[in-house]
Amino acid sequence: MARTILIWVILAAAVGVPIAAAAASPLLAWRGPVYILAGFAGIVALGILLFQPLLIGGYLPGLSGRFARRAHLWIGGALVVAIVIHVGGLWITSPPDMIDALTFSSPTPFSPFGVIAMWAIFAVALLAAFRRRLGLRPRTWRIAHMLLAIVIVAGSVVHGMLIEGAMETVSKAALCALVLAAASKVMAELWMRRKRGPLRGESAARQ
Repeated sequence: MARTILIWVILAAAVGVPIAAAAASPLLAWRGPVYILAGFAGIVALGILLFQPLLIGGYLPGLSGRFARRAHLWIGGALVVAIVIHVGGLWITSPPDMIDALTFSSPTPFSPFGVIAMWAIFAVALLAAFRRRLGLRPRTWRIAHMLLAIVIVAGSVVHGMLIEGAMETVSKAALCALVLAAASKVMAELWMRRKRGPLRGESAARQ
């Protein structure tokens, strides 16, 4: 029980501290509400990326495999919503900057990484929604999902680290490191154990 509580406290701190630090940033004093909402939607999206691999890998204590898999789907939908709010808010506040970003002509180094990650997130969501209609085999879906997940995690982390904004540097770096560590561990386990058996979360879900 103590271990379960400790894990959840660490995860809550990993996501909550960067959000709290960003909320206290003096840079927000010069920003409008739409821009602030868009920025925090991006922070929330980064936090969601920490939970997604842990859910599908069965590493979150206290959650059954079936519930974790369903939560993975629902939180994936929340990730899409967060990205839409993030991009939509930035579009409202500065359409020219967003056009430059979406066309990969922005001078800011973080823009292309964020745009690539965004399209990868949308691609996963569309494949998940229409994979039966597309006739994707489970193996094909898993490979596509894994490859897109690598793009999402790598692009999002680089995008976040390159931005010099409201997020505090140390807490942001810690969150990004945890996202990379969680994704890398689960993907490595997925890759190594597929031929021998399902992940711990998947085996519990099938019982």
